[in-house]
Amino acid sequence: MGRTRSVFLPISMACGLFLVSLMGAAAFRKFAVAAPTPGTKSATIEAGGLTRTYSVHVPPGYDGKTPMAVVFVLHGATQSAESAERMSGMSEKADKENFLAVYPSGIGHVPTWNAGACCGYAMQNRVDDVGFFRDLIDELEQDYTVDPKRIFATGISNGAMMSYRLACEMSDEFAAIAPVEGAQDLTCRPSNLVSVIVFHGTADHLVPFEGGSTPFQIGSKRSDTPVADTVAFWVKRDGCEDGPNHDETPELHTDKYAGCKEGTAVELYAIQGGHHMWPGLRISGNSVPATDLIWSFFSQHPKP
Repeated sequence: MGRTRSVFLPISMACGLFLVSLMGAAAFRKFAVAAPTPGTKSATIEAGGLTRTYSVHVPPGYDGKTPMAVVFVLHGATQSAESAERMSGMSEKADKENFLAVYPSGIGHVPTWNAGACCGYAMQNRVDDVGFFRDLIDELEQDYTVDPKRIFATGISNGAMMSYRLACEMSDEFAAIAPVEGAQDLTCRPSNLVSVIVFHGTADHLVPFEGGSTPFQIGSKRSDTPVADTVAFWVKRDGCEDGPNHDETPELHTDKYAGCKEGTAVELYAIQGGHHMWPGLRISGNSVPATDLIWSFFSQHPKP
């Protein structure tokens, strides 16, 4: 009768096999989480002692293997993540161009962002929205296959102001921003180069194109920085040539700066007679395809 043979592995080999087993399980979990059903889904995250909410739109082309760009779309004060998704049409763009569209929510009964000088509850209570975005990027990188060189932000009004703050304080993460009808009302010291494309209506009465204060301010009294000053700041920071390529139509004046460092760019789309709304919407009174232009700009300007 044969004897059953006992097999003993050296401790180092056994530990190695155990780690390989764990790594394999982790990889499986990563893949399982990273291939969700296409569409928009809501989630929460704990950040700065607060429960924060956000939505992620996953395009049909997401396979969990190919790293994807991320476009954050930030709502204005009093708006919601859902309204930002509808207004911008960024989810439809994501389906066509294959990127992740993310819609974070501000804080407060009337949701706002702490963009520095604006707005409402978030600013008054010094909510750490920069910390929230750092935590959220970490979360997205765990749950999805993200290209770290293609993380972008756009937004309108208070959301545009927050996108400026992200460029100023998280230039290590964000490759480019596209503020719509917002002002950069904070001291800005970016440690890295950031490409910037600005959309602003010349007849915006809430965030004036020429800067200054208005009576229509939510929870703050501020004097907005002129758009020209903000553009000049980024032109200097990105080391662009002084004179822009300028073009004019009755509807739109554009300034595009060339020769910027490491492939970055700065562009201004001044909508003539444009008001405080997303360009290209039926109610906006113009046909400027902001969402298409934003994605085109983002796709051409990953992080250097």
